[in-house]
Amino acid sequence: MANILDIRRRIRSVVNTRQITKAMKVVSAAKLRRAQDRTMAARPYAQMLTNVLKSLVSRAEIYDPETGEPKHPLLAQREEKNILLIVVTGDKGLAGAFSANVTKAATRFLESKAGKNIDIEAIGRKGRDFLRRRYPDAAVQTRSLAESEESLETPPPAGERAGPVQITGEHVGVLGKLEFSQARSLSESVIRRYRREEIDAVYVVFNEFKSVIAQRLIVEQILPVVQIGEPTVRLAEEMTEEEKKKAKDAAISAGVGLRSSQSAGEQAAAQFGTAQVDYIYEQSPEELFRALLPKYVAIQIFRALLESVAAEHAARMTAMDSATSNATDMIDSLTLAMNRARQAKITKEIIEIVSGAAAM
Repeated sequence: MANILDIRRRIRSVVNTRQITKAMKVVSAAKLRRAQDRTMAARPYAQMLTNVLKSLVSRAEIYDPETGEPKHPLLAQREEKNILLIVVTGDKGLAGAFSANVTKAATRFLESKAGKNIDIEAIGRKGRDFLRRRYPDAAVQTRSLAESEESLETPPPAGERAGPVQITGEHVGVLGKLEFSQARSLSESVIRRYRREEIDAVYVVFNEFKSVIAQRLIVEQILPVVQIGEPTVRLAEEMTEEEKKKAKDAAISAGVGLRSSQSAGEQAAAQFGTAQVDYIYEQSPEELFRALLPKYVAIQIFRALLESVAAEHAARMTAMDSATSNATDMIDSLTLAMNRARQAKITKEIIEIVSGAAAM
């Protein structure tokens, strides 16, 4: 049995660790509230843009009646030979299995697309490090979301693949101060490559965040635009009941709302296009699609990044809450062990005294 001094040192160490995990839980809860507010603030614009496109699609021809070709390149569907996968993970650890689950889902997706050329855009340090150990970088200079648009103009050289699966871009440190301009730069690069037919489909794997207890890990198809307003989910993994219970307990103890309510702006945006009104568009459908579809793709990528940031903070808050509870249990166990060791020491001393007195 360990002596009392060693046990006291361990208790002191665990108490210090518990203070750190408790502080990190509070910080993550505060960041989660801000991330939820940002996500809700972006929803009315995304909802209104989606409804405008829905209204346009229902009142205009998507395909040219003479040639049968789509009126915008982003609507064109081709056989999937070259695929772009955007993997969104976190930049930091101590968030439980958040980033590991994303990389596992990305690995399963890559296995399902075996035999095809796949380019990977890694967003987040954890995913970048995981993918680097398994797949080669493309023979081009890696890009960042913060770089200028001129650098994004340069596509990967044709026919110079480093392997069937290769990393063509890495974006580290952008999720901490996420701006729409960063998502727009990435979407412009993706759209440019899709127009040039360098890629035939674009998928993004991320944690979809609705609320603290309503999250799921999904692989969503961004391009081609199959059905506006209806996410094309290729893979989905819901939270388990145990994970929901842990997240609920952590949110209640941290004072975070369990469900995100719909804002007034989002409710107003949802009503657009539902009335039976015949809208008149001055511009031609081709011009409207040319102006709106790139914005639609950009907002879909921005939504994925925002929800991933909120999900990461929720995962870190839950992980730190569990760590704090485990530290408390460990302190109780060590305290019990220390009391037993102290009692054994006292009993031994009493026995020695009594034995000595009886021997005299």
